[in-house]
Amino acid sequence: MKNVITPSNTKELLKQFEFRMSKSLGQNFLVDKSILDRIIEGAELTKEDYVLEIGPGMGSMTQKLCESAAKVVAVEIDKKLIPVLNVTLSEFDNVTVINNDVLRVDLKSILEEHFGSKPVKVVANLPYYITTPIIMKLLEDRLNLTSITIMVQKEVGDRIKAAPGGKEYGALSVAVQYYANPKQLLLVPPHSFIPQPEVDSVVLKLDILTEPAVAVNDEKLFFRVVKAAFGQRRKTLLNALTAGNLGLSKEQLKAVLERVDIDENRRGETLSLQEFANIANNLYNAK
Repeated sequence: MKNVITPSNTKELLKQFEFRMSKSLGQNFLVDKSILDRIIEGAELTKEDYVLEIGPGMGSMTQKLCESAAKVVAVEIDKKLIPVLNVTLSEFDNVTVINNDVLRVDLKSILEEHFGSKPVKVVANLPYYITTPIIMKLLEDRLNLTSITIMVQKEVGDRIKAAPGGKEYGALSVAVQYYANPKQLLLVPPHSFIPQPEVDSVVLKLDILTEPAVAVNDEKLFFRVVKAAFGQRRKTLLNALTAGNLGLSKEQLKAVLERVDIDENRRGETLSLQEFANIANNLYNAK
């Protein structure tokens, strides 16, 4: 087995397998042992844990996960990395590598097949170009997850954990915080990767809530309200909702905002999750 944690070992494997990084797949391989150790520590893994990894790359984090957890399933889209992973993970009998696109597979079936009814922790260094779709799939599919520990571009991390009132706060903040409690674990500089990305990265841990953060009558309507509120950020809340095709006239929307005691001249980025829920629930009752 090749230990791929060091830069020299990683470069040796790249040469051995004549592997070329794919920009289109957002491949940046983590080669900083101290960062890997801190990710594993932050994920709070035990030998009883079952782990889903997305995008194992050459297996540096996968090795650590196999050492720390009971069983690991790693989903890798790039078939050219499978021979590499066969080498780097050859000493571990508690890992299964699935060569597929995580956005296309039935994750619920995969987790049930490999882990049964056991709760699962996700640990992943996500490709930056599809970070948001992967996070939302993990959350919206209502999988049996307890936490998601992920490395993302710092800008995206700032948006995920943003509080109301700031420029980073938006639809992604609300969507993630509806399902989970996010916290930042550490900042990861570009030199921790091969090749080096042009941006800083952060590791976040999303602790999955047993129930959504707010009670809503209709989740789809709730997220339509959120999308409308942030769709044109410069507009007042009333005008943004009016332009959001919510099926009510401006006067009707004005009445809804009055009923939930929200100033129509506020901007969407100032609203809390509870205020969005209040609007959506009143809309639901008004229809």
